[in-house]
Amino acid sequence: MPRSERHDPAGEDSRQEDSRREDSRTCALSRRPMAKEAMIRFVAAPDRTVVPDIRARLPGRGVWIEATREAVAAAARGKTFARGLKAGVKVSATLADDVEALLRRDALQALALANKAGAVVTGFGKVEALAAAEGKAVIAALIHAREAAPDGRRKLAQALRRGHNERSDAVPVIDCFEGSHLDLALGRTHVIHAALVAGSGSDGFMTRWHRLARYSTTGFSTPPSEASAAAETGSEEPERGGKPDDEAIMGQE
Repeated sequence: MPRSERHDPAGEDSRQEDSRREDSRTCALSRRPMAKEAMIRFVAAPDRTVVPDIRARLPGRGVWIEATREAVAAAARGKTFARGLKAGVKVSATLADDVEALLRRDALQALALANKAGAVVTGFGKVEALAAAEGKAVIAALIHAREAAPDGRRKLAQALRRGHNERSDAVPVIDCFEGSHLDLALGRTHVIHAALVAGSGSDGFMTRWHRLARYSTTGFSTPPSEASAAAETGSEEPERGGKPDDEAIMGQE
């Protein structure tokens, strides 16, 4: 066998180790190594203000912090950024909030791309039909506007259980976005309920949403069974001005 074709286990292990090191960073706050996807990079702007670099693309020296609100807030209170950036820097008192706003905007941009890829279904009737369609397209997530009524949530949770059976509890329910933000991302009006179809078209949004959910830790994912139980005592109520979203977007889909 030619030398170039010989298998080199030691060399392969070394390459894998190098790859793992490239994909990880050390949190400047906890000093623990973590995957880059679980962290947020910060840099100093020209005016020495610390700014989040959530895409990890900005030039200059960076400091990596675990991607949780608690970690970012703790780093902002101390001297973590000054030590990591090796310079006197200014840290905004709203840095933790600023990071969440950027992560939220990033997720909505990814949702817009998923919609362009045909991976988003909107309108209560269409979402219910997709959720209940056993053996059809697998739903990656249910999306409700924050102001969605309990009755609509309950009905969609029931449809999901009918169509996805034992998989239904594994489907996340996303309700961290205002309806107006969903309107802008999806290019429609009066979006109350939507479904994300699993596949390459929705992967980008799910990755960014999971990052946002980990950062904020609460209020971002409710298993359908819990949503249904919470809504059992709720009465049907108007959603966003009292119009069903199917009527509001009639003729636009």
